[in-house]
Amino acid sequence: MMCSLIRSSPRSREEPTLPLINIVFLMLIFFLVAAQISRPLEANFDLVSLEDLAIVLPPDTLLLTQDGRLVFRGKSATPQQVITALRTGEDTGIKALRLVPDRRSRASDLVRTADALRSAGAQTLYMIAERRGQ
Repeated sequence: MMCSLIRSSPRSREEPTLPLINIVFLMLIFFLVAAQISRPLEANFDLVSLEDLAIVLPPDTLLLTQDGRLVFRGKSATPQQVITALRTGEDTGIKALRLVPDRRSRASDLVRTADALRSAGAQTLYMIAERRGQ
């Protein structure tokens, strides 16, 4: 009885690169789309500078311009218009608003705007500023 043993030659097993290329391409598309979603600040707008404060601008951030205008979602608005736009359904209280003042805006405009937002229904108001290195 003769048994024939055939040995197969070992195949070189290469790493599949196509799935890696696909993942890198999808990540590229994701970051390109994510960069386009956020709204840019208004032209000629400087952030207030504070030490030790991380800056992340949420989508419904309010901007206080140099001339005292309040900008919400890219348009000038009054504090009452902002609160009305943020109220949805049965949620009648606006829990937190984020306000970014221009560095050249007056403190009296900031205080006046904050008071008007609180009077219109905002419960908490956060001021966002730029972090500068030393």
